[in-house]
Amino acid sequence: MLIAAGLFFLIADQVVKLFITSRLSPSETIPVIENIFHITLVFNNGCAFGLFKGQPNVIFFAISISAVIFLTFFLIRLHKNLIIYRLAAILMIAGALSNLIDRLRVGYVIDFLDFRIWPVFNLGDTAITIGVSIFIVRILMKSKAKRSIS
Repeated sequence: MLIAAGLFFLIADQVVKLFITSRLSPSETIPVIENIFHITLVFNNGCAFGLFKGQPNVIFFAISISAVIFLTFFLIRLHKNLIIYRLAAILMIAGALSNLIDRLRVGYVIDFLDFRIWPVFNLGDTAITIGVSIFIVRILMKSKAKRSIS
């Protein structure tokens, strides 16, 4: 079931990207909720939030592949009962793989979710953010629980 969540994000992200790139030109935007949420096609040559634009793609390949390998080994070593951590790792792997597929296929990451107050992003980025957020919340909860016991 957990792998299904990762596959959902990976497949949905790739399908939506193919659909949007077939319908919109770069920087073209469609308001869904005027001035709040738009679908905007952006080709991201950098990394998160468009940082480090112009750097060689090989750097981003190396980072993505390293992250996927690390998270996969982490996932394999996680006890089966640690479901929330397993879900977090699977979501991060799925997001990283989807963005890696973009870089391999077209040489950049395709972004399209535009909330106007944040850089444009995609479903793969969303999966990564959810996974990281799960880890942070769980770690903070455990840390708080340890402090209250002491």
